[in-house]
Amino acid sequence: MSVESPTSAVDAAVAVLGELARRDVPLAPLTTYRVGGHAAIFVEALTVDDLMAVAAARRASGLPVLVVGRGSNLLVADAGYHGIAVTTTGLIDEIDLGVHHHRDGDGAAAPVVVTASSGVSLPVLARRTAAAALTGFEWAVGVPGSVGGGVRMNAGGHGSDMAASLIDVDLVDLDHADARMTTVAASDLGLHFRGSALTDAQVIVRARLRLHRGDRARSERELAEIVRWRRENQPGGQNCGSVFVNPVPGEVTAGALIDRAGLRGLAVGGARVSEKHANFVQAERDASAADVHAVIEQVRARVADATGYLLRSEVRLVGFEPHETVGYEVGGQERAGNEIDGTPR
Repeated sequence: MSVESPTSAVDAAVAVLGELARRDVPLAPLTTYRVGGHAAIFVEALTVDDLMAVAAARRASGLPVLVVGRGSNLLVADAGYHGIAVTTTGLIDEIDLGVHHHRDGDGAAAPVVVTASSGVSLPVLARRTAAAALTGFEWAVGVPGSVGGGVRMNAGGHGSDMAASLIDVDLVDLDHADARMTTVAASDLGLHFRGSALTDAQVIVRARLRLHRGDRARSERELAEIVRWRRENQPGGQNCGSVFVNPVPGEVTAGALIDRAGLRGLAVGGARVSEKHANFVQAERDASAADVHAVIEQVRARVADATGYLLRSEVRLVGFEPHETVGYEVGGQERAGNEIDGTPR
């Protein structure tokens, strides 16, 4: 269905969504940067049927859809988002640890399949699996995102990532004619270093992970060590974690390149490069989304001039103009200009 104006598009979507729709809702409180504008329409999806309603509203209005998890990698423009923002943090909030004592033919402990819904916090899942003496997900205790967002961005740290244990996901494709839920194998998600081929229209409902039996005390010591390391080496406050992808994982880090360019403390308005960790951009209480975006762009440009590396950002830009999104995660696909990640220009 075509619509004549942005206002009529919003009205068309609201007419389909009914009581599910809330208008002009601030998105800043739903992100870790705490900056940015409002969503034209906001929906809290609690069931798969709610997602089906969003799909119908998308078809009726032509509006784009943004899935908001725990907002740990989103930067929302000050002008806001003219579309349907959907939060899935309350969507079937379940964890099934799948703990059984079956053994394979060789007598070794068989892998354990853990199922978690998309809105589950990654640190919560890390702690729950460790407490159940399951190993393989300890790394996630320091990642402030959700399971769904973790899959989409192939979140990782401390030598592992989602791809290392992900079996498959159940998802709803809002662009599909009947928006039914399907199961997609991890190998078909296009997972790569800090990214995937998933689009904004593909909403993860739950994920299944393959973990292994381990030692609870050992796993909990590992959790404590990760938390300690992050507190000592990374800043708190309003940030999205690491801003830039390491150009050559394990060899060349974004933080080292930013340091080489002498950019710790670089500030624009209320945003600045952290003095504690150069790959973090902090937003102060008076910061705007434009300030954060300007710092990130200055860092990219000056690192490129100083080192020859054009850094790719992990931050997803929401509501920015297309010419402002080069080198960012946008709409589920990577846009990185003409550079080859990890290769000096």
